[in-house]
Amino acid sequence: MTIQQTRHAAPCLSPGPPLDVVAWRVCRLREAGFPAALAETLARQRVDLHALLQLVDAGCPPELAARILSPVDDPWSSR
Repeated sequence: MTIQQTRHAAPCLSPGPPLDVVAWRVCRLREAGFPAALAETLARQRVDLHALLQLVDAGCPPELAARILSPVDDPWSSR
């Protein structure tokens, strides 16, 4: 019998408050299944992280969740 080891992503928990919020957000998104590049982009935007994670938990693919919650350019903001 052989024992097969699996690699799990390190949890995003630390003993104290997060020192780098963007890194923490990337970690949470990666744990939820977001591709690295998309997680990096979303972590730096003003996107509701909890809403993203709820959508993915409900079965929404990460790319679609990001598209649903991405900020929309407001055509009226330039006036």
